[in-house]
Amino acid sequence: MKIYTRILLIISITISLQSCALLSAGGITSQGQPTKEVTQPLTSTTANSAVNVDHSQWDSLLKKYVNEEGLVDYDGFQKDRPLLNGYLNQLANLDPSNKWSAQELLAYYINLYNAVTVELILDNPEVSSIKDIDAPWTKGRARVDGRLLSLGGIENGVLRKMNEPRIHFAINCASISCPPLLREAYTAGKINEQLDKATKQFINSSKNDISANTAALSSIFKFYTEDFYRGSNKSLLPYINKYTNTQVAPGTPVTFKEYDWGLNKQ
Repeated sequence: MKIYTRILLIISITISLQSCALLSAGGITSQGQPTKEVTQPLTSTTANSAVNVDHSQWDSLLKKYVNEEGLVDYDGFQKDRPLLNGYLNQLANLDPSNKWSAQELLAYYINLYNAVTVELILDNPEVSSIKDIDAPWTKGRARVDGRLLSLGGIENGVLRKMNEPRIHFAINCASISCPPLLREAYTAGKINEQLDKATKQFINSSKNDISANTAALSSIFKFYTEDFYRGSNKSLLPYINKYTNTQVAPGTPVTFKEYDWGLNKQ
């Protein structure tokens, strides 16, 4: 009986460990990272943070290899691989904590996500879609102070928990239907204006078909619907109308456009 009980205990522990690993890989947990909730309205500032991160290396690469449409020159990035590696090493040597401001944390994790995604495509130059790569969002790929974080963990376990839905228009999954890469690095000193710019550009782009009585939205709004609800209002329209150039009438049916996972390559 004791042996049987011991076997059951071992099985239970094994299943528990596997479940924790799956939750972490899938981005359900924070993977040990700080998840400071953003106080709304968000202001751009470098104050009240134990660390102010220099993102100038990433900024120069984005200006050089991302065009006005947000498409990426991956061949160019490949030639400047040492600079990208240097930036990722810089981020890897930092240890984000709750002593950092919410602004610094947002900028750090958005830039980390985007830079690691570019690195992932450079490591797999033959692919025509990020989905051709084995477990692109669940494998540990981003180095942070000796830890390996998954892209899914950064998005779902950290950024989404910070109560700032505009992050969905700042992070880029290397696909045509993704919000385009901003041609500059996110920084704490400009974060609110940058997130507003990315959100307005995306919502008013051809990736959504919006008119007074039409709301055919990007599937991003389908993937993360609840992130865009405001209070008890279970509708996407109030959020859309906050940023769109054309106000959509209340009660307008919402549909979702097919997502193009093709590579966002120039």
